[in-house]
Amino acid sequence: MSDSHQFDKPTSWDRPSSSDASERIRGAVTTVVGGRFVEGNQVQVLKNGDEIFPEILTALSEAEHSIDFLTFVYWTGDIAQRVAHQLSEKARSGVRVRVLLDAFGSSSMDESLIHKMRKAGAVVERFRPIARWKFWENDHRTHRKIIVIDEKVGFTGGVGIAAEWEGDARNPNEWRDTHFRLEGPVVLDLKAAFLTDWRDTQHPLDFSDSEEKSIPQPGEVEVAVIDGSAQIGFDDAERVLEALIGAARERILLQTPYFNPSDMVLDYLKQAVGRGVEIHVLIPGPHIDKRVSKVMANDMLSPLIDIGVKVWIFEPTMMHVKAVLVDGAAAMVGSINVNRRSMLKDEEAAIILLNEDLTATLETQFADDLQRCRPSGTEEESSMGGKILTKVLQPFKGEI
Repeated sequence: MSDSHQFDKPTSWDRPSSSDASERIRGAVTTVVGGRFVEGNQVQVLKNGDEIFPEILTALSEAEHSIDFLTFVYWTGDIAQRVAHQLSEKARSGVRVRVLLDAFGSSSMDESLIHKMRKAGAVVERFRPIARWKFWENDHRTHRKIIVIDEKVGFTGGVGIAAEWEGDARNPNEWRDTHFRLEGPVVLDLKAAFLTDWRDTQHPLDFSDSEEKSIPQPGEVEVAVIDGSAQIGFDDAERVLEALIGAARERILLQTPYFNPSDMVLDYLKQAVGRGVEIHVLIPGPHIDKRVSKVMANDMLSPLIDIGVKVWIFEPTMMHVKAVLVDGAAAMVGSINVNRRSMLKDEEAAIILLNEDLTATLETQFADDLQRCRPSGTEEESSMGGKILTKVLQPFKGEI
């Protein structure tokens, strides 16, 4: 390993030194996507399946009127059975249950679970079923993970419904991920993101419960929902990422399972280093589920390492967290990967948390993950084989 990559692992970060960090970040985000921040919310950070799934199952069990459920991944395992059972039970009890599964991401799902939910009264659809003649749609997937219950409680983050996310990231069979439970007015914005994709199933929207009503404000967190609907040449997800990087003055902590950003995002990161911003990037190591993404990430990160960006390789298991933390004041989390597919082709949903306490919690988790990492720069990652494969993949980098 090169001596230049033998840097220390931070165990914590100081609070932001500048009191205007939040205002600067709010202004940057508002400039590119408009006034999206909503006040009065409560947000709970959930780490790994042992914390995430009990909260989701409990919230589903408490639904009284409606459940809107959208996910990219629905595979197999105990949690796949339990979620389908809970959705079926609520539908059978009279709760309106709408389930939207990406056709590609749920292709390995047990079809009997879909039959069970439909038989109980849930409306279950697949987003853009794979059809050869609709080639223009086949590669455009919904990657969102959204649950909205009674328009009061919402969940979003990086977690899919599969055995891989169960547990506490203790071994290669238990993935590392983070999810979020939200209460407050911003839950309606999460529902709007769900409806963006639900419309694609040709079901008419139901406005019977859309009358204006008093919405509780159980907390003090400002949250903005970013509806990352892919469009040619423009996507809010990428614009917001650029805004956050551009607004950074002290540090950026970036955690992503797949790193293949656009040239513009790379330029923003380089500019941030030039103005003295400390940048740490944390990516998966030997247990990454897509080897090709690891090779591309190494190629993209190499010029950043050369100018001082610190890159860390998570070793115990697959690291699936998606988080961009800026100046200890704001965090962008959700389903968005820092890669071109998320920015150009997939339907995504992210939330921006403008709150120092929540950002500090996520920074602490980042620091904890660093203790299970090694610095980037091994011979394996810079091998000739990897360089050759990178050249072969370059024409397809927008697909990864």
